[in-house]
Amino acid sequence: MFVLNPLPPQIEPDLIELLAQAQPATLGHFLEFGFVDPGVRALWQVPRIAGTAVTCRCSGLDGTIIRYALGQIRAGDVLVIDRVGDHRAALIGGSVAFAARKLGVAGIIIDGTATDISEIRDYQMPIWGRGLSSLTTKRLLQNGEFCVPVVCGGISISPGDAILADENGIVVLGPSQVRDSAERAIAMQELEVPLLEALAKGIRLPDFEGTSGLMREIVATQSTANRP
Repeated sequence: MFVLNPLPPQIEPDLIELLAQAQPATLGHFLEFGFVDPGVRALWQVPRIAGTAVTCRCSGLDGTIIRYALGQIRAGDVLVIDRVGDHRAALIGGSVAFAARKLGVAGIIIDGTATDISEIRDYQMPIWGRGLSSLTTKRLLQNGEFCVPVVCGGISISPGDAILADENGIVVLGPSQVRDSAERAIAMQELEVPLLEALAKGIRLPDFEGTSGLMREIVATQSTANRP
């Protein structure tokens, strides 16, 4: 059985551009949810990407729905694939990676495996997955779902969500979260500049942050509290 839904609205280009300036690891300093399991990792030295999630659910050996997705997906989208627990058969290979790159797809995130890694690197297609496999899916024309809510790396992802990903990991945001989260992360990244300058001059990290002084105060308080 196939389920084919329409594409979600794309997140505004200015918001995607803003989000791409943020680092997933910076968002990890103030967010707790939306982080895809680190087992879904970059399969080569990928650049940072940001885009609108277009989702697929694909189980077993039938990879037909991915072919359908390549006929629908837009430049700047991120293809997110739920393999329903199947990590044996590779769903993405060289030809799919090349086709996606030519379409301007920002990246592919698959909770499963890929193959043809040398071709994927050559085509410079950013792909995240759980590893590589020589067993591949086939075009069996049996089942698949397009633009449905999926689960990828333990995170529920809906079509139209925002995706931010790099070598450190993947973050999923609702469209309404993008601006505030991106602006907060960028501001934090800018604050790191004076820190690095201070460290380069020989100032120690806990002294710059104030950790040393706070620890001395805590220890002094503990000593006072322990006196008879």
